[in-house]
Amino acid sequence: MRENEHIECWLTDMDGVLVHENQAIPGAAELIDRWVATSRRFLVLTNNSIYTPRDLAARLKASGLEVPEENLWTSALATAQFLQDQLPGGRAYVIGEAGLTTALHEAGFVLTDQNPDYVVLGETRTYSFEAITKAIRLILDGARFIATNPDTTGPSKEGPLPATGAIAALITAATNREPYIVGKPNPMMFRSAMNQIDAHSETTAMIGDRMDTDIIAGMEAGLHTVLVLTGITQRADIDAYPFRPAQIVDSVQDLIEQV
Repeated sequence: MRENEHIECWLTDMDGVLVHENQAIPGAAELIDRWVATSRRFLVLTNNSIYTPRDLAARLKASGLEVPEENLWTSALATAQFLQDQLPGGRAYVIGEAGLTTALHEAGFVLTDQNPDYVVLGETRTYSFEAITKAIRLILDGARFIATNPDTTGPSKEGPLPATGAIAALITAATNREPYIVGKPNPMMFRSAMNQIDAHSETTAMIGDRMDTDIIAGMEAGLHTVLVLTGITQRADIDAYPFRPAQIVDSVQDLIEQV
C-alpha cells in the first residue's frame, strides 16, 4: 500500500509548512492542488487570531497559494466555537482584531465591557495598557479568562513582537488566574477542525513544523503526525522530545506523491 493511502483528511499548519515570511514553500501550492484534484478534505490551521478566513485567503493568494475560505481554520474560530458550546448567547470583553471579534459575533456573542461572562484575549498589533487594565479588573470581578493561543511572540519585519501568551502571562500575574487556552497545543483545536470536515482521527493526518505544538497536539488527538523540516523544529532537535512524529519529511513537496 502507498504510504498515507489510508489518510482521507489532512490538517496542516500554515507558517513554516506552507509559507515562510509570506513566501510559499516549494511544493505547497502543488500539494493543495493535489488535495483539491483528488477531493481530499483538508484544513489549513493557524494559531493567529488576527485575520478572518477571507482576509487570510487573500494573504495566502498573495503568497501564491489558492486556499478557499472554507478550508481555513483559525484559533479565533476554534475559540468562538468553544465558547458557543459553553455558553450560547454569552457576553465577552475581547482584546483582539477582526478575526476574533467577527468569529464571536457570528457565534452569537455580545461584545461588551459591562458584566461580561468572559474576557477573551487574542492577537493584535496594538495591545493597549487601558484594554489590559480593563481585562484585569473584569477578571478580578469574576469574568472567566480565555486565550486564543499560547504563543509568546509573533514575527514582524523589525523582529519579534509580544503576542497572546506574553500578554496572558501579564494578566495572570496581576489576577492569579490562568487562562483556558484553545489553540495549539490544545488538541481541542484539532478536534474542532475535524468536526468542520467530518473527519475521523483514524484516517486524518496533521502536518506541522513544531514538535511542541503541532506534533504533540496531533498525537494527543490520535492523528497520524507528519513533521516537516522547513520551520522551527530541525532533525537534530527531535531526540530532545520524549515522543516522535509518525513520519518525518524534508518538506511538503515530499508528500505530493503520497496523497
